[in-house]
Amino acid sequence: MCAYVVVAEDDRKQAELVRRYLEHEGHRVTVVHDGRAALAEVRRQPPDLLVLDVMMPQVDGLDLCRVLRAESTLPVLMLTARATEDDLLLGLDLGADDYMTKPFSPRELMARIRSLLRRSSATTVATGTEPVLTVGPLTVDPARHEVSMHGRPVDCTPGEFRLLQMLAARPGHVFTRPQILERLHGFDRYVTTRSVDVHVMNLRKKLETDPRRARFLVTVYGVGYKIADGTAGPTTDVAAHATADTAADVITDAADDGEAHRAP
Repeated sequence: MCAYVVVAEDDRKQAELVRRYLEHEGHRVTVVHDGRAALAEVRRQPPDLLVLDVMMPQVDGLDLCRVLRAESTLPVLMLTARATEDDLLLGLDLGADDYMTKPFSPRELMARIRSLLRRSSATTVATGTEPVLTVGPLTVDPARHEVSMHGRPVDCTPGEFRLLQMLAARPGHVFTRPQILERLHGFDRYVTTRSVDVHVMNLRKKLETDPRRARFLVTVYGVGYKIADGTAGPTTDVAAHATADTAADVITDAADDGEAHRAP
């Protein structure tokens, strides 16, 4: 599969290494060294994939990802020297599709890129034939990559959309966190099941009247998550649900703190 890839990396030696590996696999590559140049290039000629360093001059990778997610569903693979779980969750929360910490193996990076390009290609092909999913007030349209709740449009990141599509395709079915994680990120030792909780919490804010007392995207205590099919009352254990929400809020608070420090 030949693709057009933009590499945004301020370390010129690192950027050159990534460029050579990508071109060796037949991809067309543009390299930029700061966030503003990356945004300009992506808008000028939308790529199939953006490899995005977090720490860049002018506009950092996190702010750039936030801007891009308001404009497109472009697949984004983040690179960072920051290895804490909170940093990883913040990147995913902002809409990154995958996340690698430095130093990394170039061969593993290429494997991740191949996986992202395959998933993106499969989504493009599949969305041409997949039916619109409707569960009560929720509508998920794979072809248009659109979500609505009670007729109102809902903006979703690519990860949130994949999660919602997975649950809406089988309303009432309970998916475990590992099952959801495999669908969202594939096999990735750097991504933990806590990232699933972040996606669920963000979706509840967008879909539920009261996110802390979810009636639609519910927790099945000790198992995982499901979309209520409307045939029975919520099965969420209230105490457990409150605990899960509190934990998710802690993650998001940490992420918000990180965003505040990085705001331009």
